Amino acid sequence: MTDTTFTTASPKSQTLILPRLKPVYAALNDISETLLRVVIGFALMAHGWPKIQAPLGAVQMVEGIGFYPGWFWSPALATTEFVGGFLLLIGLLTRPVALAATFVLLVTVWFHWIQLEQGYSGAELSLIWAAATFLFVVRGGNKYSVDGAIGRQF
Repeated sequence: MTDTTFTTASPKSQTLILPRLKPVYAALNDISETLLRVVIGFALMAHGWPKIQAPLGAVQMVEGIGFYPGWFWSPALATTEFVGGFLLLIGLLTRPVALAATFVLLVTVWFHWIQLEQGYSGAELSLIWAAATFLFVVRGGNKYSVDGAIGRQF
């Protein structure tokens, strides 16, 4: 498998103040990225657990924010959160699952910021999580993922 790590910074901007730390940073790069993916996956599963137990339980909620028909979007939300969270946790189909999660999180940003009129303070956590899931849309799974183990990325 090829290394999926890439940078856009110029070599000059990557000069370390303490060059001897370069091996430490290199060693921790994939591990830290994996930790973030696992935490995101677990958090999505935790949010999706009540929804997956009652897939039609959020019909009124999703229709209340404009997603019709609720009988379709409620199970889609439950699946995205719970199953998608599990797939992110293990790093399988990382990019498409992360894209779906990013979409869900951007909807929650809109819901809190616009519909509930909470502004940035109400949407802040969803913005942070959306940025984190978007990282995996771009980067995919690394060597510590199922995608990496099978040597195939979406």
